Amino acid sequence: MDTSESSTEEQPTAPTQEPARRGWRRFAMDTRPLRRPAYRRLWTSTIVTAVGSQLTAVAVPKQIYDITGSSAWVGYASLAGLLPLMVFALWGGAIADSVDRRKLLLVTNTGIAVTSLLFWTQAVTGQESVAVLMVLLATQQAFWGLNAPARNASIARLVPADELTAANALGSTVMQTGQVVGPLLAGALIPVIGLPELYLIDALALCVTVWAVYRLPALPPPASRTKRRAGVREIAAGFRYISLHKVLLLSFLADIIAMVLGMPRALFPQLASETYAPYGEGLALGLLFAAIPIGAVLGGLLSGTFSRARRHGWMVIGAVVAWGAAITGFGLSDSLWLAVAFLALAGVADMVSMVFRGAILLSAATDEMRGRMQGVFTVVVAGGPRLADVLHGTAGSAFGPRAAVVGGGLLVVAVMLGLAAAVPALRRYRV
Repeated sequence: MDTSESSTEEQPTAPTQEPARRGWRRFAMDTRPLRRPAYRRLWTSTIVTAVGSQLTAVAVPKQIYDITGSSAWVGYASLAGLLPLMVFALWGGAIADSVDRRKLLLVTNTGIAVTSLLFWTQAVTGQESVAVLMVLLATQQAFWGLNAPARNASIARLVPADELTAANALGSTVMQTGQVVGPLLAGALIPVIGLPELYLIDALALCVTVWAVYRLPALPPPASRTKRRAGVREIAAGFRYISLHKVLLLSFLADIIAMVLGMPRALFPQLASETYAPYGEGLALGLLFAAIPIGAVLGGLLSGTFSRARRHGWMVIGAVVAWGAAITGFGLSDSLWLAVAFLALAGVADMVSMVFRGAILLSAATDEMRGRMQGVFTVVVAGGPRLADVLHGTAGSAFGPRAAVVGGGLLVVAVMLGLAAAVPALRRYRV
């Protein structure tokens, strides 16, 4: 950490030697980062908003479908949110490297909260306008794109380097838990309190986040850095930085390989209605969509098994290969329960990959570049699964859903192993 940072910043204490954990504690989640008050505030706020954001994520497509009766419009809305997310994530990364990240988080979280209030207003007043919903969704995703790079880049300023992997595991586990609990809670609440109130709950949850961010220490850029505007030149400098640091480039490529070639969620509805129809289409569909997040949560809870590993590059390679193998097993499964088990294993592998890719980004990049690296990370994470939807949907129509899933899984294994063999930088990376 740069010693020229503001003296008002709450510095993480130096790493401490702790007794070796024995018995079941060796496997349990590493909670050392929660001893740091600043990180604990940030993480605690995430618990609330991880669920609240999923309420809105369910409410928007449900409201659009109720208005139009068309799944196509639901898909168009998803694309309407993707473009501003990608653009503003790249720009937000450059901004995060130029300003006090705490102030940026305050502004963007407030913007997201206000947008949620506007969602509630249009719903409770019965606007029934798809155009209004799509504009609000685009605005919300733009704020999120500005927020995510600053939030993720701040972690390295709140915990010492040897706790970055554990901090990523804690944060990722909470987000994955939100993806499981949030939709289930939304489904239970809509018949009881109605759809508009989901937006209101999300807005109130975001107030907790704003308060937690307000309590954070100042997170200014290094004092020695030349002050400049966050524009196209700074964004381009971020991409040049990635091209010059192979381990960063390879960490992004690893995620693209796993998600674009091996994320089969676009085929879940067809598999539920055809391959697993004897189990009940509704049950099959729900289990298929829930299996990967549940596996990821399980991987996070047992992250003590891997969070102290030092060979981060090999952990990423192994996790992506394991993801591909699990997806292949899923595609070959005739039993729904075996298919769900393979998807859950894929979720565990995805959690491991996510944790160590995040740690590589925070440790291999300098602080003045972390915001831009997180901006690219946000674009990759958001864009990869959507590209996978197109690829797998097309392949599933041409060759059948199971062949598309198996082919994608095998491609992940082959391409990742080939990349690891051809470019040793990721294999050699360790902390």
